[in-house]
This record gives sequence, C-alpha cells and structure tokens, in this order.
Amino acid sequence: MDRMLVVVFSNADKAIEGSEVLRELDRDGYIAVYDAAIVAKAANGTTTVKRIGEYGPVGTLTGLAVGSLIGLLGGPAGVAVGFAGGTLIGALSDFENVRVGSDFIEDATKELVPGKAALVAEIEEEEITPLDERMEALGGHVLRRSLRELKHAENERDIATLKAEIAHSKGEHAKARAERKAKLEARIATLNARLQQRVDQAKSKRESFQRQAHAKIEMLKAKAAEARQDIKVKHEQRLAAQEKQEKEYDKWLERLGT
Repeated sequence: MDRMLVVVFSNADKAIEGSEVLRELDRDGYIAVYDAAIVAKAANGTTTVKRIGEYGPVGTLTGLAVGSLIGLLGGPAGVAVGFAGGTLIGALSDFENVRVGSDFIEDATKELVPGKAALVAEIEEEEITPLDERMEALGGHVLRRSLRELKHAENERDIATLKAEIAHSKGEHAKARAERKAKLEARIATLNARLQQRVDQAKSKRESFQRQAHAKIEMLKAKAAEARQDIKVKHEQRLAAQEKQEKEYDKWLERLGT
C-alpha cells in the first residue's frame, strides 16, 4: 500500500537515526522507499529540509507528494533550502499533490512544533509493525496515511457536462433567428474554451502522476534486480501493482478528449 509517512522526533539527531532505520527496512524488503527527507523546525518557527539520500528517479521533492507535504508543514515563507542541489521547495504547497486528508496534515502540523524534527517519506508497505517498532524504539511518533487514488470520475463528469452544454447550444443555434445566432456563437466559443481548459488541466494532472508511477516502476525493477530472492519476490509484487496502475492511467488518458 502506497502511504505518506511522518515520524516526529524530539530532535534532528533522532530523525537522522530514523532515516537510517528507514534505509535498513527498505534494504531488507519490509518497505519500498520512494522519496524521503528530514524536516526540522527551529525555535523561531522556520523550517529546514535535509535530503537523506537518493531513491532513484523520483528522488526529488519538486512537485511530488513529499515535497508538497513539506511545503504544507513548513509554510512557503519558513522553508530554508537544506539539501544537495539547492532545489527550492518553498512554494510546493499544493494540497492535491499530497493526496491525503486535511486531518492528516493538521495532525502532523500539531506534532511538528518548534524544536522537533520529522522524517517525511512516501513508502510502500504491507505491514506497519516492522516500521512502527523500530521508530517507536527511537522515541518517534508515527503518523501514516494511505495515498488516495486520483479521482478521474469527477473530471469526466465535468467534461461531459460541458460537452452537453455545447451540444445543446449548437442545437439551439441551428434553429435560432439571425439576431440570436451571434450570441449563441459567443456562448459556444466560451464553452469550448472552458472545455479545452478542463481537458488540458485533467490531462496534465494525470500525466504528472503517470510519470511518477513510471518512475516508481523503474525504481522497483532496480530494487528487485539487486535484492536476494525472498526480497525480490516482494518487490516484484509491488512492481505488478504499480504496472497495473500505470495501465489504468493509460486507459483514462485514451478516453479523455475534446
């Protein structure tokens, strides 16, 4: 199950220890880590972000769930760059990218008070006990939430509504008097522009997550290739689930159109 993980510690040193545990659990096949960082909140409320390692093609905070969550936790004005490459993440506060409920973000924000630090990661895990036991032994408070599937039904419904409005206006235009045709043509043009904008937005969002899914597939392939046989089986099962999801993205994009 693809999950967002936030583990809050009493200080940054403990969070670093937690990041080592995360790497061990990933190496031993208990979890698959897609992206991770440490967020430390200073006494004055400013937030420093530190990368804890590269996890493959999605090992960047820009535009992904981890980066967006960090933006929401720290606030754009309070984020300081603190990892290799100097990627600016202060503006990444897009709630839709996180794909968790607002209550989860609220809970994590309440826990990450000045002086504390959090390990933030996007992971795949089947059981929560291995991670919880190791993090709790370090004094960490674990919060996790499954990432929501993107809802394309709503997008399809909005697009279908606009198409119906256009069809109705075209039918009315065909029967309208000459003095009404110009107004109806203007309405049809406006609706067509809205429709195209909605389609473009929906495609852009889905294609973004499709790229992320593909990157995860490549990462899981690499993990499976390097793992011993028992761990390889786990990664291959995760890989199959990601590949199924990517095919669903493809089908949806094929259905979407003007």
